[in-house]
Amino acid sequence: MKKGILILSALGMWACSMQIQAKVNICVFDLLGKAGESYKMMEEWALLSKTWGTEVNLLPYQDEAKVEKDFKEGVCGGFYMTSMRARAYNKFAGSIDALGGVPSNEIAQKAIAYVLDSRNNKRLVTKMGNDAYEVAGIGQIGSAYIFVKDRSLNTIEKAKGKKFAILHYDRAQKQMVERIGAIPVMSDISNFIRKFNQNEVDIVAAPAYAFKPLEIYKGLGSKGGMIDFPVVNVTADLVLRQSEFPEGYAVKSRAWFVKQLPKSFAMVKRMEAEIPSKYRIQLTKEEKAAYQKLLRDGRMDLTAQGTYDAVMMTVLKKARCTVERTNFECSLSGE
Repeated sequence: MKKGILILSALGMWACSMQIQAKVNICVFDLLGKAGESYKMMEEWALLSKTWGTEVNLLPYQDEAKVEKDFKEGVCGGFYMTSMRARAYNKFAGSIDALGGVPSNEIAQKAIAYVLDSRNNKRLVTKMGNDAYEVAGIGQIGSAYIFVKDRSLNTIEKAKGKKFAILHYDRAQKQMVERIGAIPVMSDISNFIRKFNQNEVDIVAAPAYAFKPLEIYKGLGSKGGMIDFPVVNVTADLVLRQSEFPEGYAVKSRAWFVKQLPKSFAMVKRMEAEIPSKYRIQLTKEEKAAYQKLLRDGRMDLTAQGTYDAVMMTVLKKARCTVERTNFECSLSGE
């Protein structure tokens, strides 16, 4: 009898041990795969994960569609990919990337820190069907700028009839491109720069993160340029399937991500500074105001349609008007 109890006890301990040691796969998207800065940051995160109660195994991807597919099929217990695609799992966090919502690195850093603050713990959990998903971190990729094949395409009016590569799954991009009269060319994150470089499109929006690695300068040639006005802030979300992680895990993870923000933004500023000044197209004060109004109108429409989170839009407006109190929108209602 005693021997049987001992065997059962040993089996129980073995099962518990196996449960503790079982690693959870995390699908990680980075345009550059394992060589990218986002993946390297996630490697640092993975090392600390064990101290929060779960050991993870990172799976690198250069295709976001494959990340989402594998997550849905249970290959991964969590994923790290751009907020534009992750927005479907948490609209609050995903709305940081609203068109024109975050016009500077200063505002971006405040916005990310605010979202990951403990006051928003409940907003970072989304229940869908039998699953609950939790945002466990947000990483900064950087502001996206508009790159054009011809420097003369420096105003909204001149974009009419021009081909603009957009990410096919982002409703916001399609709506905005159509609003200015350009022709949206459906693309994916794995080929949108290639289309620009191979002259299949006239315009593309991308962060400095992609400039050197994806050789955007090839698409610019001698006539192209970068409109020096950020149209959208690009972030990436770490989203976990709650059932695969211990209680309190995501809170610790979010705190770690907040501590990484200064380093992340230093990286972004370095990459932006590396874009040669010869490509930069400066806008006049009036041209900047025209872009801001266009983006504001589009942002408000998309919020009304349910694409963006209304609470986040209010937060971002307050942040913008704290930094630039004289901006025309600060005296207007609507966000």
